[in-house]
Amino acid sequence: MKFRTMRPAAVLLAGTAGLAFAAPAAAQSSQDIDSDTELSEDASPADDGTIVVTARRRVERLTDVPIAVTALSGEELIRGGTLELTEVADEVPNLTLEVSRGTNTTLTAFIRGVGQQDPVAGFEAGVGLYVDDVYLNRPQAAVLDVYDVERIEVLRGPQGTLYGRNTIGGAIKYVTARLPDETRVKVRGTYGSYDQADLVVSASTPISDSFRVGVSGARLSRGGYGDNLTLGTENYNKDVWAGRGTLEFDSGPLFVRLSGDYVKDNSEARQGGRLLDGRFSGAPVLDNPYDTRAGLDVVDQEVEAYGGALQIAYELSDTLTLKSITGYREDASTTPIDFDSLPAADLDVPAIYENDQFSQELQLLVEGDRLSGVLGAYYLDANAYTAFDVALFTTGDLIGLPGLNAQTLGDVATETWSVFGDFTYDLTDQLSLSLGGRYTWDTRNSRILRTTFIGGFSDLFDGDGTPFLVTSDFEGEANYKEFTPRASIAFKPNVDHTLYLSYSKGFKGGGFDPRGQSTQAPDLDGNGEVSYAEEYEFLNFRPETVDSYELGWKASLLDNRLTIALAGFIGQYKDVQIPGSIGFDSDGDGVNDSFAGTTSNAASADLNGLEFEGNALVARDFAGAGSRIGFNWSLGYLDASFNEYVDKFGNDVADERVIQNTPEFTVHTGINIGVPVGGGVLDFLGSITMRSDSSQFEVPGPLDQTAYELVDLGLVYTDDSERFAIGIHAKNVFDQRYIVAGYDFVTGTPLGLEGNLTGFYGDPRRVFVTGEVKF
Repeated sequence: MKFRTMRPAAVLLAGTAGLAFAAPAAAQSSQDIDSDTELSEDASPADDGTIVVTARRRVERLTDVPIAVTALSGEELIRGGTLELTEVADEVPNLTLEVSRGTNTTLTAFIRGVGQQDPVAGFEAGVGLYVDDVYLNRPQAAVLDVYDVERIEVLRGPQGTLYGRNTIGGAIKYVTARLPDETRVKVRGTYGSYDQADLVVSASTPISDSFRVGVSGARLSRGGYGDNLTLGTENYNKDVWAGRGTLEFDSGPLFVRLSGDYVKDNSEARQGGRLLDGRFSGAPVLDNPYDTRAGLDVVDQEVEAYGGALQIAYELSDTLTLKSITGYREDASTTPIDFDSLPAADLDVPAIYENDQFSQELQLLVEGDRLSGVLGAYYLDANAYTAFDVALFTTGDLIGLPGLNAQTLGDVATETWSVFGDFTYDLTDQLSLSLGGRYTWDTRNSRILRTTFIGGFSDLFDGDGTPFLVTSDFEGEANYKEFTPRASIAFKPNVDHTLYLSYSKGFKGGGFDPRGQSTQAPDLDGNGEVSYAEEYEFLNFRPETVDSYELGWKASLLDNRLTIALAGFIGQYKDVQIPGSIGFDSDGDGVNDSFAGTTSNAASADLNGLEFEGNALVARDFAGAGSRIGFNWSLGYLDASFNEYVDKFGNDVADERVIQNTPEFTVHTGINIGVPVGGGVLDFLGSITMRSDSSQFEVPGPLDQTAYELVDLGLVYTDDSERFAIGIHAKNVFDQRYIVAGYDFVTGTPLGLEGNLTGFYGDPRRVFVTGEVKF
């Protein structure tokens, strides 16, 4: 592990947390909750501090759940100053969550080396994201803000036998809070660096003994970390309005929940910072990496997303419950992506994303004395539309095609049917066996249209460009089906320990690359002409699979004051889908005047690693009743490498490739010292997050990020009645600069004349105060 020298405060935090191993241990916290956990009246802290949950449709302690899962409660997220979903990755081993390059709200997610970076239509997610049990089919508008959240759960490894959509790498669940049975109003505000000003107002009330209604509204704003020196706008700013409404009916055996949410993001376009001087213009690299000279302004940055969910649960008997989950979501985005980050259109891409989806899930839940589990069916009907121009005006001027522009349009329809089941049988009081399986049918219909324009932008962006050449006009359909099993055995030598061994298979369907250039399809028959079948094969990529083996141990020790979870896993990743783009010379003059998608199933990889999580209550009542010192820490280690990687020339270059967005080590440790003050508790919070070297792409390059560490500090006062709280937080205390995404059109085949290498950076140091009042 090649971490650079840490700053003094980081060393102090890391060293202090290490003492937890020798300290008298911890109260069990809200970690390792299974994805289907639903806290109930029975699922509350017991008298001895033990937390019990209904993780597998029966009441059981956290340490009894034989799955690698981390769950963070909304209360601890708010106390720690967590503002959006991507910050969760700081605390979870082997997890990467980033804002995608050139966007404000598109999510890039990787778990244990499996994910999906490319947000265009035609690619399935490697990590599934759920909002209140409704799967989000697309990554746009998926960087969720943390408000009115009951918990966020991260399941590592393939999922699909317990609920929802099959996911190959893992799943993240964003669970909003259930409505209380009394009238409540909560106001939370934040003010801080870069003119950050957030306000969240939530209210709920019972209409009758069985009917409740709740609403929430959020205004989230912040000035930019930098400036757009060409357009005079802010860069990396935030301008968001959001709202959520919920109706709940709970009477006897019937529970119904209807919810809806809306988000409007009018933030300025997030443009990258150049890492190279302009090779054509000579423009120097800017001192502030958050500044940009991007000049693309033919379309405004705008994201609008909304959706609704209807959940119905009916208890058929003491042992059987029928549950229905219906969801609909829709989002539309326009974004100007200036790849060159310069005033001239050397490589400018205005883009449109439009997505909609309908899903229906049915579950039959069984909870008996020895047998428990779920039998379900899932349906998804989704459409993803992506259209963008690629303005290569400087290149066009050089080769005599002024206003050269390559337009890509991809329209992808997905229809999925699946049946699944997962049952656990207690063979004895100490030994239990779980078996599950899923059968999935995926159908993908794609329309791909690529057109070269001259004279400027296309009519999609109100331009004057004229169609010059159609390079792809393709319609295709592909069908995929797969059975993915899961099996595990759990052994409890005593009440405080769980040992488990599991196997699961993950599956992600194939598709068509909307950026593919069908005119570049190889002539497989050697007859001088490319047939439809050859175009189809060139543009289509196959499904990928993972076989995952896991051995784990969970324990609650020292009178429930220490909880630990340890997991070792082996992953065999096959037919890995490798998306990317290469420059394309359409007229054979030696200058790349367009680009083509190059997605292939070119690789296989081994993903092996270890994960450790722990929580410890080191001391309590040391400074009066209610005082405490607690630690939490986690470690992820991942040995991820390709064992085969065939390049476009047919050569195996596995030893020259790396797994993207996957550091070898992820480390986190946190401390919470609570001291009674007046009529409440003052919490001193501190944490350090460390990540080792990582690469943005499979080919190592100048965008790779060396190891870094982030230190966060906080001070929060909460009165004993929990009616109000006030805090001050400092994030990234030492103002670390680190790349989270970027565009590289320099390594390999270049595109544009300026040497287009741009980076997007994580948040700089921020200090903000928070306040919350409950009525």
